[in-house]
Amino acid sequence: MPVSPLSQKEIEDRLAELPGWSVDADRLTRVYRLASHFAATAMVVHIAQVQEELDHHSDLTLGYNTVTLTVNTHSVGGAITELDFQLARRVEDLAPGHGAG
Repeated sequence: MPVSPLSQKEIEDRLAELPGWSVDADRLTRVYRLASHFAATAMVVHIAQVQEELDHHSDLTLGYNTVTLTVNTHSVGGAITELDFQLARRVEDLAPGHGAG
């Protein structure tokens, strides 16, 4: 399915539905602070599974108890697309307090 870049207004509208997410250097970004290194590592594994399901892979950084996710769509020149927001919403469902986290 072809994707196209979202307008600034579309990005702002979607960000309003995802507290904690922001745009940094033309990428959606979110930092999660978890209870332990083990919890952060487990979240990375769950994010990787979602990325595989969507065939959309982001940059993940694992700290001691933090996970940083940065997302954009390389196939459209690194712009932010609806696919990025699909991934963000799925990851939010994994976060502690939202179900599987």
